[in-house]
Amino acid sequence: MWSLDHTMMRVEDLDASLDWYQTYFDYEEKGRWEADSFTNVFLGPEDVHDEGALLELTYNHDGRSYTMGDAWGHIAVRCDDVYDAYDDLMDAGVEDYRDPDSCGGSYAFVTDPDGHEIEIVERDHGTKWSLDHTMIRVEDAEQAIGWYVRKLNYELFRREEFDDFALYFLKPEDAPDEAMSVELTYNYDGRSYELGDAWGHLAVQTDDLHGAWETLMGRHAEDYRDPESCDDRYAFTKDPDGREIEIVTN
Repeated sequence: MWSLDHTMMRVEDLDASLDWYQTYFDYEEKGRWEADSFTNVFLGPEDVHDEGALLELTYNHDGRSYTMGDAWGHIAVRCDDVYDAYDDLMDAGVEDYRDPDSCGGSYAFVTDPDGHEIEIVERDHGTKWSLDHTMIRVEDAEQAIGWYVRKLNYELFRREEFDDFALYFLKPEDAPDEAMSVELTYNYDGRSYELGDAWGHLAVQTDDLHGAWETLMGRHAEDYRDPESCDDRYAFTKDPDGREIEIVTN
């Protein structure tokens, strides 16, 4: 219960986005939902772990464009060697964005066709290019950590403190290494953030949608979109910074 199921981002050209992720990350389509006004496509590596997270691309049929905002940071994908992985992407034709040397040799960044940032991190677990974490920026670190611990039973398993910011990584206590985590970035200068609309939501999974919703309401999570308002297929609450958190069944 409460493990991270997917991260949703909005795209302006679905075919271009699908081609990018399928060409450079070897993602395959895991599921698709065609509605009258939008299309959702779920992507991930062929051999993604049973509890690994997927990427959801949402394409709205009205041709709208999106603003990136700065409250969402990036998704991160795994590799064995960040230099080799980055070189492979450059050789394949991905645009150079932030190479490993510019990031201290421990990670790198590229951007997808819509400008979403994708971090490349070295891990000794999980298939190549599987989702490692999603980074979001928070305005009150203690409040944000408390929300994930109190509402979703997450545990803080890693933290890094720097001169002007801190990073906090959380996921369920019993989640496997291959599961995606959430990275909270807290900048010490007291800045505020804009959500934008290029990023959509984080989704957590449960076996019992209505039971999970009752638990969240009992823990005083925001009553944003209850199961009944979503045709009993899913529901939404919000974190303290206004990001949407979807609850879905396995």
